[in-house]
Amino acid sequence: MKVFQIAIIRPQDRETAQPPTLVLSLANQLDSFSFFQRSSVEEFMRFFSTTIAERTQVGQRQGITQENYVGYVYRSHPRLSVVVMTDKEYPEMVAIELATKISREFEQQYSEAQIMGATGAVKFPALEDYIAKYQDPHQANTILKVQRELDETKAVLHKTIEGVLERGEKLDSLVDRSNDLSTQSKMFYKTAKKTNSCCIVM
Repeated sequence: MKVFQIAIIRPQDRETAQPPTLVLSLANQLDSFSFFQRSSVEEFMRFFSTTIAERTQVGQRQGITQENYVGYVYRSHPRLSVVVMTDKEYPEMVAIELATKISREFEQQYSEAQIMGATGAVKFPALEDYIAKYQDPHQANTILKVQRELDETKAVLHKTIEGVLERGEKLDSLVDRSNDLSTQSKMFYKTAKKTNSCCIVM
């Protein structure tokens, strides 16, 4: 799972084509590509990001797949889109959350007039921090982190229960000696065990 690029884009108005589409801020993490491929990959991702930013409706969040990459875009405003380029394994929920978060922070830092008047890239240092932090989506996203911890706990509990069930002989003696179980419950356990043991397929 990898985030390759995050782009903050001012999409052009499709009817007037003014002002032209502009990449306001960009961060790349292209270490997985060879040195000689990086500039071409960055150029392609930048092109792909601007293309999908222009074609996304205001208020829409979507993921667009191109070969081995997915561009998750959020267009919060007619003149502002954030695109997060990832591999196919990256969790959609985390990428969309990241795009939304960056869009909000950027809008707090820059007014609409500043965005419209920009003629080149603007400073947004948080982008480098985000691309580094979100390389591990489980650490960056608290919901996924809690889900993973729950899954791990569930797996541990499941293993523990399986471990107890594998010790059938000891469990039998515990059932026989138990004062907490009625005679009827003990008979039910023994009958169930016999019924289940006749059907085990090895």
